[in-house]
Amino acid sequence: MEKFFKLKENGTNVRTEIIAGLTTFMTMAYIIALNPNLLTNFDVGSPLWNGVFMATCIASAVGTVCMALYANKPFAMAPGMGLNSFFAIVVTNIVAITGLSYVESFQAALCIILLEGIIFLILSLLNIREKIVKAIPLGIRLGIAPSIGLMLMNIGFGSNVGIYDGEGNPHYVMADFFGSLTPKLLKDSMGESYGTMVLTVVTMFIGLFAIIILAHKGIKAAVLLGMLIASVVYWIGEALFLGINPFAALSNATFVPPFGDMVSTTLFKFNFGGFVQIGWFTIITLIVTFCIIDMFDTIGTLVGTASRAGMVDKEGNMPNMREALSSDAVGTLVGSCTGTSTVTTFIESASGVEAGGRTGLTAITTGVMFLLCIFLAPIAGIIPAAATSSALIYVGILMLQGLREVKFDDISQCVPVFIMLIAMPISSSIGHGIGLALISYVIIKLFTGKKDEISALTYVLSAIFLIKFFLVA
Repeated sequence: MEKFFKLKENGTNVRTEIIAGLTTFMTMAYIIALNPNLLTNFDVGSPLWNGVFMATCIASAVGTVCMALYANKPFAMAPGMGLNSFFAIVVTNIVAITGLSYVESFQAALCIILLEGIIFLILSLLNIREKIVKAIPLGIRLGIAPSIGLMLMNIGFGSNVGIYDGEGNPHYVMADFFGSLTPKLLKDSMGESYGTMVLTVVTMFIGLFAIIILAHKGIKAAVLLGMLIASVVYWIGEALFLGINPFAALSNATFVPPFGDMVSTTLFKFNFGGFVQIGWFTIITLIVTFCIIDMFDTIGTLVGTASRAGMVDKEGNMPNMREALSSDAVGTLVGSCTGTSTVTTFIESASGVEAGGRTGLTAITTGVMFLLCIFLAPIAGIIPAAATSSALIYVGILMLQGLREVKFDDISQCVPVFIMLIAMPISSSIGHGIGLALISYVIIKLFTGKKDEISALTYVLSAIFLIKFFLVA
């Protein structure tokens, strides 16, 4: 392992890498159940749900292991949030356009992901995606990590923990608990779910401060231990104050992988006949949209996380970028063949990097955990969302430190960065944040007499985003 992963050269060791891999897995384990929920409209237990569940575990594991062995980077992959919701919308629209069943339409939509993966693999092997990375101005690249940090904090305080009242309405920590005029108003609104909200808030902050204190003491496993502490607090709180058995789901859980359902619904089930019925203009538009969002989400995650870990050179470039991007393409191809939406590099990888992960051994650990979840998914499912929020908020705070590298006296650098800082958490898209930053950068340079500082590819990227935002139907 020392020779292959170059542990000493990267200032790490086996123990640190394994802890980092476990930390990354715990912060993104939610995707195992959430992805099939989103892609099947919460049709839990159906053959399609089981097929997507299997595909999520397998594609995440293969893409992550590929990242480890080919690029030797500590980044993990899984079906991208946002892209999976968009995929579900596309499937619903295919149902309306063609009259096919949801399963048949799902299989038609998988053809789009297959073509996207092939395109990305070709672009990666030809170094075109790496050139796109270098076309992003250094100032914007420096601002990607802090922007992702705010996005992580927004996820931690917001969408990561949704608590539903008796009528099925979601409530969130920052928007509803801290945003409520008085506790009584929120309690009246949430009813019996209010106790769960209070327990969630308490757990989240206990976990956050546990991580901070442990990290201050120099404990490398601070994030992982903090999440475990938060989980125990939540389980005890459920049992003592809410009268809920936190492990009840395990009593009826099955640990037998639903291979048969995957074979019958999603494994190499490309419905090319239904795919053609969509119409070529719509097909091209969808492929371009998926490619743009995935490309810049992945680029932003890699650049931002690598910057935080000190894995970039003076020009802000990450070594082995081509290999990392190729691994992303392989993950998407495997995802299409097994039955899930676009696989991309997860921003939760930042939690493992913060725990000391610096090589592919971290990613190997995370990938193995995804494979084990084929058999142990119910155990991963009992990790409370409040515990993962603690880690996301902490890592987000640390990533904000990258703002000190930004030249605030340079208007062409600080304005795009500030736009990214707002755009990423609000739009929940790393790619869209980078796109808005590129457009603003080009406009400022053009009208301040510095057009010679803009590369031809930067013009092209900005134009693509303008078309994406305003002209794509």
